[in-house]
Amino acid sequence: MSESTYKDLFPAYSDVKVRPAGSILVRIFKEESELEVWTLGADGRYALQKTHPLCRWSGKLGPKKTAGDRQAPEGFYRVAQAQMNPNSRYHRSFNLNYPNPLERSLGYKGDSLMVHGACSSAGCFAMTDAGVGEVYAEAEKAFALGQGDFQVQAFPFRMTAEQMARHRADPNIAFWRNLKQGYDIFEVTRREPDVAACGGRYVFDSRRRDGQPIEPASACPPLETRVAPEVAARRAEDAKTLQTLLSEGRGGTPMSYVDGGMHPSYRDMLKRLGAKELASQTSMTAVQISRPDALMDDSTTAER
Repeated sequence: MSESTYKDLFPAYSDVKVRPAGSILVRIFKEESELEVWTLGADGRYALQKTHPLCRWSGKLGPKKTAGDRQAPEGFYRVAQAQMNPNSRYHRSFNLNYPNPLERSLGYKGDSLMVHGACSSAGCFAMTDAGVGEVYAEAEKAFALGQGDFQVQAFPFRMTAEQMARHRADPNIAFWRNLKQGYDIFEVTRREPDVAACGGRYVFDSRRRDGQPIEPASACPPLETRVAPEVAARRAEDAKTLQTLLSEGRGGTPMSYVDGGMHPSYRDMLKRLGAKELASQTSMTAVQISRPDALMDDSTTAER
């Protein structure tokens, strides 16, 4: 469904941000260790441009809450041109602007959470010098076209019903159900969700009925929320699938890990070549691989 169609169906949302064709959007998936770049077409829908393997992320599945915990974040972020660093110690980088308004309202701490080059992470997403160079170039092109900032969606995993069943017992499941609301909007419509926060959670494609701003640190006021019919249908289908999986005992086993993860392609290189050689192949300055021993155990993978 195009943006103009949404405005026809939901006239209260005629102020939806309009992006120029060629704008980008980024999605990150921890468990799969992948970063996607999407490009906006003239029809108002994003199309997948490329999926990049992540070389390293640290911490575990779940949101970042505390400074210095090595935890890579999860949530919805905006990156403006001022957050782009062409002279990073890790080749190129862009700052995710953690903590976002919701995270600040919850008292979460930390800063300088980046997507950068090399294969070393202490809370960032490392995607090799070559990989981040490609994404950086796409962002620069989008800014030149007039895109003011681009949205980054960072998820624990691809948020299918099967994955939600696997992780149903995790302490973060309520947070992940909230993330999935935004995930569903983009996954189904290929449209960038409008993101706000109140009451300790994200709210998507919503406006206050009184027309005032939604305040992240306050309880949620009466809201009007736009839900496309196809998004509602997907959510109902996923809920049905989830109940079937759980009733049949087919929830599956969550990911097992010691410290973060690495895409299987790089993990194979690490096993074959060793940490020193992988560092030389992923970084122009041979930045050391962070905690390579945590990645060598065959049990530190997702069981599917």
